[in-house]
Formats: sequence, structure tokens, C-alpha cells
Amino acid sequence: MLFKNDKAALSVLAVLAAISLIIPLCNLIFSPGSPLYFSAYTVSLLGKYITFALLGMSLDLVWGYCGILALGHGAFFALGGYAMGMYLMRQIGNRGVYGDPLLPDFMVFLDWKALPWYWHGFDQFWFAALMIVLVPGALAFLFGWLAFRSRVTGVYLSIITQALTYALLLAFFRNEMGFGGNNGLTDFKEILGFNIQSDAVRACLLMASGLILILAFLLSRWIVNSKLGRVVTAIRDQEMRVRFLGYRVELFKLWIFVFAAMLAGIAGALYVPQVGIINPSEFSPLNSLEIVIWVAIGGRGTLYGAIVGAVLVNYTKTLLTGWAPEIWLFFLGATFILVTVLLPDGLLGFWQRRLQEQKQ
Repeated sequence: MLFKNDKAALSVLAVLAAISLIIPLCNLIFSPGSPLYFSAYTVSLLGKYITFALLGMSLDLVWGYCGILALGHGAFFALGGYAMGMYLMRQIGNRGVYGDPLLPDFMVFLDWKALPWYWHGFDQFWFAALMIVLVPGALAFLFGWLAFRSRVTGVYLSIITQALTYALLLAFFRNEMGFGGNNGLTDFKEILGFNIQSDAVRACLLMASGLILILAFLLSRWIVNSKLGRVVTAIRDQEMRVRFLGYRVELFKLWIFVFAAMLAGIAGALYVPQVGIINPSEFSPLNSLEIVIWVAIGGRGTLYGAIVGAVLVNYTKTLLTGWAPEIWLFFLGATFILVTVLLPDGLLGFWQRRLQEQKQ
């Protein structure tokens, strides 16, 4: 069973289901001014937290269960976000002769004469949805195949992943790449024909984000409890022994790495319409380091620990950056050091140990 004797996982799922269903339904039923109506800011903020939770959980798959500390995991999140941003940009403005949207505003400003070939198809939602998972997955497959078959591990693999996301950061900053340069993609108007700024659409995006997170959690939980997951965990603990038993270690690593990258791409796609912008700063190595901190604080190797850590850290960030933004990074760094030294299993790991001690 997926949740045998795991009340913490069930509790996290229950809270996610409540947020994903009750809040959007209240906004769809009640009108503004009602005490049961949630503001657009609150709904968008909760939706952002949920997308970060999905991103953190995807990193926990490769780090907590496979032992791969990917310091460039944010690259897959950003690629999924750009794929969604390209779709949203092509919904802006009047349609051309054949029903296709005209050039995005930034291309007109840069005096582009035609739409680049890699933008074609993004006027269709189904194509954009396909690219949201295929582009991060393809990059993860190419990178993972080259790295894992060469037996690059440990700190060397972490540094290479960080170099990858930094290279993408520099590339997407260039105007000639056709992705909006340092301004990125923004000023979105519609999604699936509906006004993206309307309260109903915001509520639906929150609901979709929560339900997708729950489904991704259930699927990931099933994977880590399967034979595949047990082999991956064994690779984390004793890679050479698993290799000597005859398993193709690089293929198991590659599979879980690609799957996690696809989940990160979906998280990025859900993030963009709720915050209204995607720019090259999402490729920043610092963002990827923050994801690692979320997972470490919540507790890696549990999936739900990454969810709790992502929400907790980002909620604290919202409070501190509004109160004293200059101390946020110091607070985050100090928290990470303290958790690493005093709570190596994270907050949820510490809580579970306390409960077991009380039962004994």
C-alpha cells in the first residue's frame, strides 16, 4: 500500500486537497466582499507555493532517492515556464491572415520580420503542453546520458549541472535568441480563450496546480515503492554493489532524472500564468540552490518533506522580504546550516523521530 502507517503523507495530501478544492470553489461561488472570498493576491500566492512544492518534490526524487545532487534543477523549471510563456505570448493581439497570432511585441520592437521556426506550433495549447514535458525531458536525457555513462558522480556532477543552468542563463539573456532577452515574456492576456487576469481563471489555475501536485505525488510515491524505486535507492546507498549485481546503473539514474525534469517543467508551466512573467533570472544558479534548501529543510527522501519545505521556506520569504528584504539571504543561509548540522533528516524527519521516541 502507498500510505501504510504513513499518517504524515496522508495529512499533507489532505491539506493539499483542501486548498486545491475549497478555496477555488469559494471564489467561484461567493462574490468579492464576502468573508469566504479570497483575494486575487492570496490565490496567486498559494498557486505559486504549490508550483514550488511540485518543483521541490521533483528534486527530492533525484536527490533524496537516487543521491544525485543536481544544482541546476531550476533549468528544467525555467524551460517548462518558457514553453508556457511562448503559448501565452501567441495568444496576444489580433490574428493574422491564416488565423495565427501576429509577432510578439518584443519581436516587433527588435524589427524581426518573421516568426522563428521554433515558435511555430505554440499558438496551439496541445503543442505547448507537449513541449512543456518534452523539452526539459530531452535536455535531461541528453545531459544524463553523457554524464551517467561516463560515471560522473558526486560534487563533479553537481558542478556540471550548475554550469548547465548558467550557460542557459547567458543564452536566454541574448535578444537574438528570440525569447525576449533580459525582459523575458510577460503581459499575458488569455489562456485557452479566457482572460488570464480574471478571478475565475486564477481560481481554476490554483485548482489545477493542486490537483496536478497530488497526482504527481501519488505517481512518484508509487515509483519509489516499486522495484524501480528500490533499485534507485540501492544505487544511492551502494552504487558499486548494485553495479556488480548486474544492473545497468546509468539507465536507472537516467530514467529517474528525466522523469524529475519533466515534473519540474510542468511546475514551471503552472507557475508562469499565475505570476505573469518568465525571464532568464529563473535560470539563475541561486534559484537552483534555493530548491536544494527547500528539500533539505523539509526532509529529503520522503517526497512530502520537500512539499512542506518548499511552502514553509517560500512563505517565510514572503514575510521577510516584505519586512526586511536585506536579511532574507542571511536568514536562509543560517537556516540551511543549522538544519544540516542539527537536523540532517529535516524538520519532518526530526518530528517523526520524536513521535517514535514517545511511542517507545
